[in-house]
Amino acid sequence: MCLLLLALALFASVMFGSKPTSAADVLRVISGGGDEYTRTVVESRYPRTVLGLLAGLCLGVAGTLMQGITRNPLAEPGLLGINAGAAAGIVAGTAYVGASGQQESVWWALAGAVVTGVVVHVIGAAGGGGGAVRLVLAGAVLSAVLAAFIQAVALSRPQVFDTYRYWVVGSLGGRGFDAAWSVLPFAAAGLVLAPLLAPGLNAMAMGDDKAASLGISPARVKGAGLLAATLLSAAATAAVGPIAFVGLAVPHLVRALVGTDFRVQILFTSLAGPALLLLADVVGRVLLRPQELMVGVVTAFVGAPALLFAVRRMRGAS
Repeated sequence: MCLLLLALALFASVMFGSKPTSAADVLRVISGGGDEYTRTVVESRYPRTVLGLLAGLCLGVAGTLMQGITRNPLAEPGLLGINAGAAAGIVAGTAYVGASGQQESVWWALAGAVVTGVVVHVIGAAGGGGGAVRLVLAGAVLSAVLAAFIQAVALSRPQVFDTYRYWVVGSLGGRGFDAAWSVLPFAAAGLVLAPLLAPGLNAMAMGDDKAASLGISPARVKGAGLLAATLLSAAATAAVGPIAFVGLAVPHLVRALVGTDFRVQILFTSLAGPALLLLADVVGRVLLRPQELMVGVVTAFVGAPALLFAVRRMRGAS
């Protein structure tokens, strides 16, 4: 079902836009035919479709890892301060180095997100116990500090504010394939690591002591899981901006449908995440046609019913 939904979302993403395109025209273009104008229109939608696929995949898997590691059903990629770190990177690069353009912004956002994730991990791991709680607190504190820095710099420098305002809404439009290529190595590393952690996460779901008795090192699984979640979150946020709700809602929905086995969850979130994000982007393009509602705004409206459905299913099963 998730695979079919993703296929429909991919097709809808290249079919709908500011100007309507029929399904027959899209099929002709995909098969190498169609007139020049239709090919130009349809092919112009390919970059945002690829970015939606990549970002949704990263956010869905990252959310699953975060909820498994922290055992917190409200955990999502923003918990690590990744969004704030990426925003701070863009603001710092624009204000102090003169970074401009999409490509430079992606690299500064990526650097800020990764550095923030590492700092949160170091603070969360310092001093021994209370790992999950310390991690959440470290992410919250660092996010607050970075938010103050962003506001101070952005409000005092108009050119910085213009760059930050364009990026912070979260959008798949206005970006090319180069944004996807820039973050692909980081996304690939996280996606390769995530399935390898599934057995450890399944064992840890029974408790750290039980996992240790089965030969699993909870500390190693948590560390590797946080690394993977950081790489995935940083890649998605740097490429398309902060997109809320996908990393929170998708794991809940998948868990309600397929159960608690992380091997299955990671597989299905890698399908459901892109499907939700692409469908939200399509809705944003159609609602205000010929203008566009940013996908970061739409995800909350699309994801909320999905999350409510998942919560009701979970409560009914308990």
